[in-house]
Amino acid sequence: MNSIYDKLTTLDFIIVAIYLVTLLVIGYVVSVKQSKKNETLFLAGNSLNWYNIGFNMWGTNVGPSSLLAFASIGYATGIVAGNFEWYAFVFLLLLAMVFAPRYIASKVSTMPEYMGKRYGDSTQTILAWYAMVKILVSWLSLGLFSGGILVRQILGIPMWQSVTVLVIFSGIFTFAGGLKAIAKVNVFQMILLIVVSLTLSYLGLQKVGGIEALIAKTPANFWNLVQPANDAHYPWPAILLGYPVAAVAFFCTDQSMVQSVLGAKNLEQGQLGVNFIGWLKVMALPLFILPGILCSVLYPELGKNSDLAYMTMVTNLFPSGMNGLVICVLIAVLVGTIGSSLNALSTVFTNDIYVKKINPLATIKEQIKIGRITIAAGCVFAILIAIAIDNIKGQNLFNIFQAVLGFLAPSLSVVFLLSIFWKRTTKKAVNATLSWGSAFSLFVGVLYLWIFPADVYSAWPHFLLISFYIFVTLLVAAIIISLTDKNPETNFVSETDVPKTSKRVKILFALLGLTILSLYLIFNFN
Repeated sequence: MNSIYDKLTTLDFIIVAIYLVTLLVIGYVVSVKQSKKNETLFLAGNSLNWYNIGFNMWGTNVGPSSLLAFASIGYATGIVAGNFEWYAFVFLLLLAMVFAPRYIASKVSTMPEYMGKRYGDSTQTILAWYAMVKILVSWLSLGLFSGGILVRQILGIPMWQSVTVLVIFSGIFTFAGGLKAIAKVNVFQMILLIVVSLTLSYLGLQKVGGIEALIAKTPANFWNLVQPANDAHYPWPAILLGYPVAAVAFFCTDQSMVQSVLGAKNLEQGQLGVNFIGWLKVMALPLFILPGILCSVLYPELGKNSDLAYMTMVTNLFPSGMNGLVICVLIAVLVGTIGSSLNALSTVFTNDIYVKKINPLATIKEQIKIGRITIAAGCVFAILIAIAIDNIKGQNLFNIFQAVLGFLAPSLSVVFLLSIFWKRTTKKAVNATLSWGSAFSLFVGVLYLWIFPADVYSAWPHFLLISFYIFVTLLVAAIIISLTDKNPETNFVSETDVPKTSKRVKILFALLGLTILSLYLIFNFN
């Protein structure tokens, strides 16, 4: 599968070269401006507007895995993967209305710092290490792995070479500019992504003969969001119960996602940014899933190789010269995802481990230096883990992504939900959940993915249901520990100064909610 490389022209290579140089220049210019203002790399000097935040969160969320994995799921099962984008509305609403006001009121720059204010140093340290493991595995390594697959498809080079090239470029860019550079470039990159993917869907629809012809040539269940409880791929109970566990951890507690909101000018800009990513997620069907469905009609010979759906469409439908632009988009989403992840990793280590435990008197320059060393170390670890993930057999890319998130999420979701909604939650319960609970969850994940893989051992429930069962177990355990704790430590900080949500934000979320509800009605009772 190296046909795209054979179709590349001199013009394609010139476009890619200009794009890469432009990215590095932007990173350098932002870096010089920051050093003059003595800003850190981390929260962009609290200068982000709603559109920066929305595009940056979306850019972090939409890695190359979305292009590849959603097209793959579209090819095999239709629009059911739309649930992972549209159901997210509930958890984006939770972030904007419940979590973000408290995070911003507490004036923190990381999630471990927030929990540290509630439960003390030991909780902050445990969560900092766990957050770094989560960023390394679920963001850096999975993003890099899916990017490596794409580069391997395009250039035909081995996985270790493709991930090394990708991480070096993303690392240099993050090293130079920090969050502000990533946020500025992500706006342009995401617009480019939208244009390329919509063009691909448009050309595909023309070739098939329009929407009606496409519907006529695909199975009826391809157009239903809710699948039966006995569905082999995505039964509705698994999505209804299991997806929220990962979604709370992902949207409301994950440093990579929340960091953009913490860098907002004020709460309203942060909330509007979260609302904006909700609208961008509405576009998942035409942008990511439709190319896969179109590919299943145009190129049914792919069969089991559905991971090739997106690139097959690109190679066959785009004229010469456009392929360079597609490669630019792939580089764009990669730099966005990997860059934001590296930045989050360096923020957590610098603020929660280095400044808190090692050098409390560190200057801004020393903090930036440590942040950059962390970025370099993160790059090396990410390459090694991505190569290990390449050895997971029997799962497509989308399922690997969702399963890994599902096993990393339960302890985080339990701890943050209890801390926000139940003031009786104690330090002992939080620390036990983050340490022993996480170890239990990750152990089950290793069993499921590597030791007794689900494609060989059919007794396993759906991976989303396993995630839900672990969540319920840890939730019950945390409540019992809290209630039986003889010396409850809660360091509870009064949150009377939590800022109020504006009427404009409430109206926009109501409109978004109605839009999502309409989509569910349209795509289930059609």
